[in-house]
Amino acid sequence: MVLGLGFVSLFIDMVSDGAISVGGALLEQLGASAALVGIVTGAATAIALVLRLVTGPWADRTSGYWGFTIVGYAMSAVSVPLLAFTPVLGTASLAAASTLILVERTGKAVRGPAKTVLLADAAGVVGRGKGFGVHKLLDQIGAFAGPLVLAAIAALTGELWPAFLALAIPAVIAMVLLAWLRARVPDTSVYRPVSPATEPTPAAEPTPEPASDATARPRRRTSALSRLSGLSAIPTHVRTTFLLFATFAALTTFGLLSFGVVSFHLVAADLVPVAGVPLVYAAGMAAAAVGALATGWVYDRAGSAILFAVPLLTAFVPGFTLAGTIGLVVLGVVIWGLATGVQDSTVKALVADLVPAEQRGSAYGWFAVFQGVGALAGASIAGALYGNVPVLIVTVVVLQVAAAVLLVVVLRRHRAERMAQPA
Repeated sequence: MVLGLGFVSLFIDMVSDGAISVGGALLEQLGASAALVGIVTGAATAIALVLRLVTGPWADRTSGYWGFTIVGYAMSAVSVPLLAFTPVLGTASLAAASTLILVERTGKAVRGPAKTVLLADAAGVVGRGKGFGVHKLLDQIGAFAGPLVLAAIAALTGELWPAFLALAIPAVIAMVLLAWLRARVPDTSVYRPVSPATEPTPAAEPTPEPASDATARPRRRTSALSRLSGLSAIPTHVRTTFLLFATFAALTTFGLLSFGVVSFHLVAADLVPVAGVPLVYAAGMAAAAVGALATGWVYDRAGSAILFAVPLLTAFVPGFTLAGTIGLVVLGVVIWGLATGVQDSTVKALVADLVPAEQRGSAYGWFAVFQGVGALAGASIAGALYGNVPVLIVTVVVLQVAAAVLLVVVLRRHRAERMAQPA
């Protein structure tokens, strides 16, 4: 089951990351401005993050983990190959491509929380650390292989549309494998350990009494506001520290712009042929894997000060990724990848250290919201300032200085909170 879900993720990530690697370049070919590319790709990233605050509790409430997982994967599996047909849609081509890019990222938000539950259940048998590690490895292989496959096909044909169409093959493989896993294990709760002493029997289950209107209404209101109350449940002093750190993450995410804007720049400035854009993205993904592993190792041994690397690296991103030579852009994408890898992994480790275990689910949900807002704002402003890169550079540098100051405050508050705890 763990390997099965891992290979599903591998094939779908070939599809998704293949599309991400050339999303901006495709929109540019269809006539989009840099500002529109920034808005579309930034909104796509934001949707993938923010919508989880809804889909996660929804999947929990309905226990429809397989349903959410299948629908989410299907949205990506269908939307990316359909990008192959957008160039022939005339005046509707740009709107269609933008919509499909947004649908693909929506699919990630739909499946993400539910898939994690399925994986956590299955990994309980082999060890969750091992299970999640194997899944992440296969996930990264797909994210790296997808852009390479797309680049090879685009280089052979000279067009993007055959490459998008070819991605239907891994998409179909992923969906067939997912359907087989669903038929084989329709309920992954069978992997969860059950204590016979505490397992309820039908005779022991109390018969629920009908709720009066007076009591039913507050329950419905509490359910509707559960995601908001999740944040308020965090102790006040911890909540303030957490919100400061979430703001730090929003500022650094802002500075990472969007690869959609970078891919637009690579094509618009004639720095590489369109087939070369996915190769640049693959270099960034390789750097992201290195950054995540290296800083994770340092975090465990030397502490959270390593997180100052994020604003430091991010400050250099716009100046290099939007430079006028391919060498500087590739260097910038490597820096972008390093910072992205830390942002997507090690930064989140501090959330677990800041927030009590009972509130970490809510904390991670809200952390994603802050990152989503930062991603949308950063990509949109990068697109709007594409013609005035020096202003963009100054904006990002100033915000990264502010992020570093916030991190100093966060780490000092966290240290004081730990010292105040009883031994």
